[in-house]
Amino acid sequence: MRQELMSLPKGLAEEVACNLVMVARLIDDEPEQAYAYSRIALRLASRVAAVREAAGFAAYATQKYSEALAEFRAARRMTGSVELWPVMADCERGLGRPERALAMAGEPEVQKLDKPGQVEMRLVAAGARRDMGQLDAAIVTLQSPELASNSVQPWTARLRYAYADALLAATREDEAREWFAKALEADKDGSTDASDRLAELDGVDFVDAMAENHDVDADAELEADDDLDAARGEVEDAPEFDDEGEEEDDFEGDDSDVVRAAEVVDADEVIDADLVESAPNEAVPSVDKAEKADKAEKADKDEKVDKSGRSEQSDKDA
Repeated sequence: MRQELMSLPKGLAEEVACNLVMVARLIDDEPEQAYAYSRIALRLASRVAAVREAAGFAAYATQKYSEALAEFRAARRMTGSVELWPVMADCERGLGRPERALAMAGEPEVQKLDKPGQVEMRLVAAGARRDMGQLDAAIVTLQSPELASNSVQPWTARLRYAYADALLAATREDEAREWFAKALEADKDGSTDASDRLAELDGVDFVDAMAENHDVDADAELEADDDLDAARGEVEDAPEFDDEGEEEDDFEGDDSDVVRAAEVVDADEVIDADLVESAPNEAVPSVDKAEKADKAEKADKDEKVDKSGRSEQSDKDA
């Protein structure tokens, strides 16, 4: 791939290489992002066969089979290599054309494939047989020297797994269990779920402890929320009192204290009134006596003035 990129200007080659590296890093776990990087590389260097191949695998990982097939064909025309033949046939399966995949399995190009490529082509042909409802034929297609070999190769686990899965589909459970176990032995990097399939056949259920703890925490949180809602409900349902004596929120205060204070004030006024009514007349002079006193005082003043006037008149006469 580096050799192919050397045909580009140095800066452009580095940029394309960076995008291709991201495709390789993300294609297994985040295929959509890998596909986005592949489109950038394809836009920058569409005439580089390695770029077309990478774009094809990214599209294949996101199940864009028509687009993937077009990129693989372009890469094959540029290089003349047949190594993409099995994945091209699998794209035909993805497009709902298993008969074309079977036809490709019988083409001369298959004989030019290396051993891993031939095993891959066998897996695709068996899958096409299953797509067409030919389950027994799929089992026979997988029965090969590579399957019977005791040596473990990079493709051994996948081949044994496909064979076990086909046997299980044919309700041959004992044989399927045996081959799932063999697939598990060869699956050093966990590329298949043979262990789960084997446990399922044995009736073993795995419990995710982390998920259980999460569920317990979620339940506790829900209970706490329920308790809080209940407490809020009690506050909202507390008795209330309005000005007319109807119920009001207890937290607003109780008017009974104010009522009792008013009663005390009224009682004091009543007591003072009783004291006034029962007091002796000397302690509280009547209105009539006050008026008489005023009249007497005025009469004394008038009399003094009259006497003074008569005295002055007598002196004049003398």
